[in-house]
Amino acid sequence: MSKIYFTKMHGCGNDYIYVNAMEHPIADPIAAAIAWSDRHKGIGSDGLVLIDRSPVPEADFSMRIFNADGSEAMMCGNASRCIGKYLYERGLTTKTEIRLLTLSGVKTLLLHIADGIVESVTVDMGEPILENPAQFVPTRGLTQGTFVSMGNPHYVIFTDNVDQVAETGRVLEHHPAFPQRCNIEFARIDTVVSGSPADTTPQIRTRVWERGSGITQACGTGACATAVAACLTGRAGRESDIIMDGGTLHIEWRETDNHILKTGPAAFVFDGEIYINE
Repeated sequence: MSKIYFTKMHGCGNDYIYVNAMEHPIADPIAAAIAWSDRHKGIGSDGLVLIDRSPVPEADFSMRIFNADGSEAMMCGNASRCIGKYLYERGLTTKTEIRLLTLSGVKTLLLHIADGIVESVTVDMGEPILENPAQFVPTRGLTQGTFVSMGNPHYVIFTDNVDQVAETGRVLEHHPAFPQRCNIEFARIDTVVSGSPADTTPQIRTRVWERGSGITQACGTGACATAVAACLTGRAGRESDIIMDGGTLHIEWRETDNHILKTGPAAFVFDGEIYINE
């Protein structure tokens, strides 16, 4: 039996268990994610994140992320912000611009620091992928949504009823149109922007069903996908504030290079230790 040190962190309520795999390698991260994420019998989280050295020179560190059901995710915007805060405030780097290797490529983290504390992080999420695997998802009378990939698949539905997330999100995650399952966003425009340039940043209320985790307080890639979908459908310009259950993320779809910039907070919750059988 060995002792593993972990840190619980959250980005807008999207909470994960973080382990420094450089010091504490996890032999079976799938089993650990399932057991530790249980909110009644484990630590409680949306999943497990492993922080490690980068195996390639293009990045400074790497991340692997496992959902609460043990499935491995390609990328998580909220988790990447937390990693930036963890690395800097725990003294693992002095850089304020960190290159993080994920399964969906290298992401750049820009740390915004005041008095030695990382107050927020901007993540360059790269370019959205807009090929739609389904022209229409015919279920429960919903209107057509917009497919956006941010390294992981999202289907964004604009509706006045964002609270259908539990009932409808579960169905759509496993819809045949999405053979690898899909993250589902339900979004409502709370601030209508007219004129050019816009006088007000659009406020978009969004609730998300994450594949492998269910309802989460926030989803970084989901916020990006929602902002892109709002712009594509003429509901917003290239900047939006995405208001999720756990907080607000500012999204900019930069016109110069087509990249998505996501800015938001990250927070420590607590540190702990857990024993595992080897």
